[in-house]
Amino acid sequence: MVNVLALAWQTIRSRLGGFAGAFIAILCGTAIVAACGILMESGLRAGVPTQRYAAAAVVVGGDRTVRPPGADALSFEQVGEEPTVPVALAGRIATVPGVRSAVAEQSFPAQVVTRDGQVLGGPESLGHNWDAAVLAPFTLRGGDAPAAPDEVVLDADLARRADVGIGGRVRITTRSVPATFKVRGIVDGRSRQSALFFTPERAAELAGRPGQAHAIGVLADTGVTPETLADRVLAVVDGAEVVTGVERSSIEFPDVGRTRTMLLAIAGSFGGFALLVAVFVVASTLALTINQRRREFALLRAVAATPRQIRKLIGLETTVIALVAGVLGSVLGLAVAGGLRDAFAAIGVLPADFGLAIGPLPLLAAVLLGLGAARLAAWAAARRPSSIRPVEALGEAAVERRELGRGRVLTGWGLVLAGFGGALVPLFLRGDVAAATSSMATLVIVIGLAVVGPQVTGLVLRFLAPVLARLWRISGYLAGANTHANARRVAAAVTPLMLSVAFALAMFYGPTATTAATQQETARSTTADYVLTGAGGVSPEVASAAARAPGVAAATPVIRTSVLTATTVGDSVEVQGSPAQGLAGDQAGAALELGVDAGRITDLTGATVALSRSEADWLDKKVGDEVSFYFGDGVPAQLRLVATYTHDLAFGDFVLPVALAREHIGGRLDDSVLVRRQPGADADAVASALRALPYPGLVVAPASVIAAPDGGERQAQFYLNLVAAGVIVGYLAISVANTLVLTTAQRSREFALLRLVGTTRRQVTRMMRLEALATVGIAVVAGTLVALVPLGLLNIGLRGNPVPAGSPSVYFGVIAGAVVLGMVAIGVATSVALRARPIDAIGVRE
Repeated sequence: MVNVLALAWQTIRSRLGGFAGAFIAILCGTAIVAACGILMESGLRAGVPTQRYAAAAVVVGGDRTVRPPGADALSFEQVGEEPTVPVALAGRIATVPGVRSAVAEQSFPAQVVTRDGQVLGGPESLGHNWDAAVLAPFTLRGGDAPAAPDEVVLDADLARRADVGIGGRVRITTRSVPATFKVRGIVDGRSRQSALFFTPERAAELAGRPGQAHAIGVLADTGVTPETLADRVLAVVDGAEVVTGVERSSIEFPDVGRTRTMLLAIAGSFGGFALLVAVFVVASTLALTINQRRREFALLRAVAATPRQIRKLIGLETTVIALVAGVLGSVLGLAVAGGLRDAFAAIGVLPADFGLAIGPLPLLAAVLLGLGAARLAAWAAARRPSSIRPVEALGEAAVERRELGRGRVLTGWGLVLAGFGGALVPLFLRGDVAAATSSMATLVIVIGLAVVGPQVTGLVLRFLAPVLARLWRISGYLAGANTHANARRVAAAVTPLMLSVAFALAMFYGPTATTAATQQETARSTTADYVLTGAGGVSPEVASAAARAPGVAAATPVIRTSVLTATTVGDSVEVQGSPAQGLAGDQAGAALELGVDAGRITDLTGATVALSRSEADWLDKKVGDEVSFYFGDGVPAQLRLVATYTHDLAFGDFVLPVALAREHIGGRLDDSVLVRRQPGADADAVASALRALPYPGLVVAPASVIAAPDGGERQAQFYLNLVAAGVIVGYLAISVANTLVLTTAQRSREFALLRLVGTTRRQVTRMMRLEALATVGIAVVAGTLVALVPLGLLNIGLRGNPVPAGSPSVYFGVIAGAVVLGMVAIGVATSVALRARPIDAIGVRE
């Protein structure tokens, strides 16, 4: 063991250049995996500093997860809306030992209206009950607490922006037309949100949730720790969520809770892709490095080294390299995670003040995963040089082995067939499942082609080599002969470049297909003429007011929310979130076309629901059946099915009565109102009448601009995927350059021999350019075809058109980047290899 370890160390020291490729691949792969782990840990326990609850040791909020009866510990889903807690629970908590007081806090949209009738801009503005000010605490800078229903206290920053002082009058809009309030006092404190305080009774009225509160803040007696108090409170809250420390911000700021859920989702999917790509890249790089040393291993086998000793030598070398690269890569992962956090914040999907939770576990896991991937790759790559007989080893050291093993061939083509089979799924399924399956199918096909790469590359080069020889004579002949005789080396260079192209195209054009299909169906399903929107939502009164406007035939409010379903699959229960809409059944038919194929949408009132045809079939429900699910805030529902429809991309899988949907969303505001004018009515006159409605901030726009039901979330997810895919493509680009440099640099003795037998430097350089062109051309064509087939089938399934949706400039940009990367990497490595004099280079040890 000691002798083998010494030999491994000596080999590493003497072959630093040869091991550099494996070192870089493991370093970068570990950094990406570590960054994903940090993001995942941040999704579990990171946040922003709490502000409104800074003085509260414990905060009690509604349960933000749904875990159905019979589900295991991992079968749960985060709610999409803000859950509430009963106000009466505060009295029960107040009796817990160690509790000084428990205050129920109301929280609802409340915006100041300027003198010119516009909504005051700035941070999100929320109204609260005055007795909850103690939880921050907000302290009065001047004036008194509100004592009458028409009195309000503003925070200092909001008062300054509204240009109003104590004793002044200010107009405030909540869920109705603006009302005038007297400013009774001003409090200190600046928050991520603007704060307005009303009397407890008026706050409960404006919140519109009788008997419910946003949260309950618990103040502790002196000497009682938050953790101790949380344990005591948990025993009396009956399923509510009890949090302390930074977790309080997830209840205080809904965007923080959504961010944590999104981080978990993106880190999980992105981390899985990153790990798979990292294993693939590390394996291919190590295989290339070990293949370049086949003469060395042949000599060791010839001098009586046993197969076990060869495997142990390769394993020890790999372990040393992987440990050093893994430790450095995990440290580099801190910077990558910080860069991803900044990128996510820049595109608006992460709060700017959201911090990362950095612990040792993700870094340790990244090192272990990198080491495991490297050892597995080394074991696979070491099988051939360690198992052949010494005589065969010496023969293969001089001539590259052409044929592939039967197991490798079957595995590779099996993966290719499986990938193409998965690419057919979008012809039978729609939505995000189809897009995700298409992307995974692309990756599986690429991996399968990489396994049989020498075979595929050899077939292509058999036809390409004569073409090069006819077009460029000496340089073309040399390039064709070299590539055809060394198909394994060419395949090693083609594979990461092909993966880069295919992965980049799949990650961009996959989501654009889903988005285009959704927008297309939304536009086709909208028969309204106008859409009314507002910052943060519109009042529930707007639809009725718009319906009374001159020239209006119908007006239907629209609420975009989500629901959660629990499905029994075998012995487990799966919980899944689905987009949903709230519509007024008696008005929806005049403004929207849902594609109803059973039942009547006009029956959508009270305790009823409409389902998409695919969801109804999945749940095995027909009109008249009871449908069980959970509202977006986690409240169980059991509603009667009154209709099924086919336009599920435009409306989601669930359509609820608007009044019922409104009860289970946080702000109790509508997202928009769709308006259809009467036949013959003047369009400009109707639009002017709608703009004259007494609701500040109301925007009247043509219905053609209406967004898809989950357009904002889908766009955020698209940008997240774009950033994450960019990181992986960057890693692949490094791998491509790494591989191309390795395959070129090892040929310095070959170049020296060519020059010694009369080939000029210019001819060698042209030969390498032609080889580079062939390598890049094969990779680009293969990568394009591999991505194009699943993308074409995805677009056929979603849009009925095989042409991928999205700008073609992105495709040309990806191809140009691949070409430049391949040509420059090979060109630079060739230039370096040709610097030495041929007589010197020919004697250099391999």
